[in-house]
Amino acid sequence: MSAALSVRRVSVRLGGRLALRDAELEVERGELVGLIGPNGAGKTTLLRAALGLLAPHSGRVEVDGRKAAPGRVPIGYVPQRHEFAWEFPISVEDAVMTGRTGTLGLLRRPGVADWQAVDEALERVRMAELRTRPVGELSGGQRQRVLVARALALQSPLLLLDEPFTGLDMPTQELLSELFLALAREDRAVLMTTHDLAAAIYGCDRLALLNQTVVAVGAPRQLAGDAALWQRTFGIGERSPLLRILAAAA
Repeated sequence: MSAALSVRRVSVRLGGRLALRDAELEVERGELVGLIGPNGAGKTTLLRAALGLLAPHSGRVEVDGRKAAPGRVPIGYVPQRHEFAWEFPISVEDAVMTGRTGTLGLLRRPGVADWQAVDEALERVRMAELRTRPVGELSGGQRQRVLVARALALQSPLLLLDEPFTGLDMPTQELLSELFLALAREDRAVLMTTHDLAAAIYGCDRLALLNQTVVAVGAPRQLAGDAALWQRTFGIGERSPLLRILAAAA
């Protein structure tokens, strides 16, 4: 059986610059994988290649054994919060329904099954009681939960999460961390980019270290104990406080 997501020697050019170089990564159903790297390492580029929004210069990206292309295979995607038009005058439930646009098409109105999917997604992120509230009135944590619900409403076996913990308070981080792991245990594949190393080390099944290419993939505690890998990934020295933090987690 093919992996839910397979990235095979993928290189991507952006504006003449090589943003990804020979990147290799597989994400299986049933696991939560953290994609870790410095700013500009190519993490969002890799997600967009998986979505079929960026065509590789070389290599191949497959989702459930099929070449990645927009709309070919449903993929739940949680973008960074600034990528959503929060000033648009719609309610929470209507924002979540936009996650099913690819399934609905442009002309068909949502049916019973579509609204059930929205209801279930809102329940899972604990936003059901705010379903009629305008999205512009939400706090940062509530907005993040709306984006997660929007991805869940698609009911896809693959979820891609781009920095889902940025700017969140600890209770919201804990809620989402538990949800992401639960989703993986429901036979979904979850790939999450994050700068929150603690959440990644203690919450993910595997980590993938990325800096233009995939430096290493493995169990969090295993990788945490290998200082050389983190120095190579982040370009840090042997006295970096980050290495002391990682050593404590190993």
